[in-house]
Amino acid sequence: MSATQHDRPASHPDGVGPLPKEAGQVSEKEARQVAEAARESAWDRPSFGKELFLGRFRLDLIDPWPRTDPAEAARADEFLATLRAYLESEVDGAAIERDASIPDEVFQGLARIGAFGMKIDPAYGGLGLSHLHYCRALMLAGSVSPAIGALLSAHQSIGVPQPLKMFGTEEQRQRFLPRLAAGEVSAFLLTEPDVGSDPARLGTTAEPTADGTGYRLNGVKLWATNGTVASLLVVMARVPAGEGGRGGITAFVVDGDAEGITVERRNAFIGLRGLENSLTRFHDVFVPKENVIGGEGRGLKIALSTLNTGRLSLPAMCVGAGKWSLNVARQWAADRVQWGRPVAEHEAVATKLSFIAATTYGMESMLDLSCLLADDDRNDIRIEAALAKLYASEMAWRIVDELVQIRGGRGYETAESLAARGERPAAVEQLLRDLRINRIFEGSTEIMHLLIAREAVDAHLSVAGDIIDPDAGLGRKARAGARAGAFYARWLPTLAVGRSQAPGAYAEFGPLAGHLRHVEKTSRKLARSTFYAMSRWQGKMERKQAFLGRIVDIGAELFAMSAVCVRAHAERDTHPEGRELADLFCRQARLRIEALFTNLWSNTDPVDVVAARRIVAGRYASLEEGVLTPPDDLPWVARWSPGPSTAPDVRRRIPPR
Repeated sequence: MSATQHDRPASHPDGVGPLPKEAGQVSEKEARQVAEAARESAWDRPSFGKELFLGRFRLDLIDPWPRTDPAEAARADEFLATLRAYLESEVDGAAIERDASIPDEVFQGLARIGAFGMKIDPAYGGLGLSHLHYCRALMLAGSVSPAIGALLSAHQSIGVPQPLKMFGTEEQRQRFLPRLAAGEVSAFLLTEPDVGSDPARLGTTAEPTADGTGYRLNGVKLWATNGTVASLLVVMARVPAGEGGRGGITAFVVDGDAEGITVERRNAFIGLRGLENSLTRFHDVFVPKENVIGGEGRGLKIALSTLNTGRLSLPAMCVGAGKWSLNVARQWAADRVQWGRPVAEHEAVATKLSFIAATTYGMESMLDLSCLLADDDRNDIRIEAALAKLYASEMAWRIVDELVQIRGGRGYETAESLAARGERPAAVEQLLRDLRINRIFEGSTEIMHLLIAREAVDAHLSVAGDIIDPDAGLGRKARAGARAGAFYARWLPTLAVGRSQAPGAYAEFGPLAGHLRHVEKTSRKLARSTFYAMSRWQGKMERKQAFLGRIVDIGAELFAMSAVCVRAHAERDTHPEGRELADLFCRQARLRIEALFTNLWSNTDPVDVVAARRIVAGRYASLEEGVLTPPDDLPWVARWSPGPSTAPDVRRRIPPR
């Protein structure tokens, strides 16, 4: 930290200052305990993904391929046709990109056709679409303007509608949901300037009023998508424990126009230029007690539960990007001639085309399966939704990077510049910028690795947790040892052999049977590797983040392989080409899995950790010489202090249609 940062005054014209004491300086263990307390634990049906990590290939959980209700599908298809017609005729994605703003008329048009109520039950004025059809709508909208996809997703997937659906009272639903279905916009406010994936340090407070009628909200929230236009907010704040109240992180529905709210900034990004994303300050904002969602102290559980299905919106946009990229790559590679042949016939390009097509099929299969499982509330889909988000965000980024390479200089050129020269305005460079955020949104790749890994090793921690807990006494350790011995005596033998040992296993899947045998065999190998790592590192395993990331990536590939095989088999009569795509995807995935297994035990992780310490300590600072670096007169993270805003309010209100 520089001297200028140490000497920064406590009060700054921009309203920033030291983190308030309410944020709390918590230990790593305390931060983990906050997140652990919010995890779901009870489901009617097991998770296919979680079983994979335990070496149990429960194909019966996804085969036969889940089906949608025909009447519901017909109703959804009617809306999707309406949405498509509106987007084609009324929305100019290039103008949104150029002006960095979604016009009022587009908000009004989307409201008119019901797009803001896609996930809201018809009883409250919404369309009540399934997860599957909702994601297809987001895919369609995002293909015209990713900013519109983000608008609709943030409003319904993590904004007010979903928490109220899952945890709200009937009175709250009646009061708020009709407004949102009609076109009012909502936003979700959790992140703060110095609090991201570590909610234990949440600094926004909600103090109960003396008369008991409500709370006074104080704090600053960062990166609130839709925050500049939202009239209803879900705000996470810390309630102090007191007489008659448990306190803790609590979720509130807050009127976006309440006195004391100031939208201080509209944040700007390298992509999603039409995104209405805010820095929002709350100063003594009164929130009625009737606006608490689910009770005091349940805010983090509500946030994480909402994200379980809310994360599916991001892979929907990624799948849409894959489809768009495939279309551009296919047509360009057939049309562009180099050295006397279309570039598609050159092996260097052919491998890229193959990867784009196979991976798009894989991402779509994962997404559709996760949505269909989520539409049955009995299913535990935490792992599936998280794997779909992780996998699609990473692979879509690779897809568009390959598309830029296929297009060459034109892939780096803006659509506007291409059109000015009389060429087809394929906005490839915009897609590259727009897609990048998906590896960070709603849980970065690194956080998703840890979240999924925690679920993947949950069975081990449940039986052996006290053995590796330094705070556990000898009695607890002894009892844990007995439980662990019994569990592993039953479980370990199941990892030696399985159905895949039989040459004719999964013969009903025809040419894809071999891939399913590989998934079953590899899931057992994955479980053995995880067990060995737990035995080797015990309590230190949670710090082996690179190792855990590879474990999760293997599981993601296995889930994707399972999804494509079951889907292709189910659609063999209507889409026989699906078997070819499934086979292609599985061949590529098996090579990626092989490399990941090799890297589990052959890597530079220990050396990298040592090098990182030396880098941060400045040992290699001489490498930075010879360039002009960013000035150090401002902190990396802007601090804030409670109090009224000193910035102008930049909120935007959409005129009613």
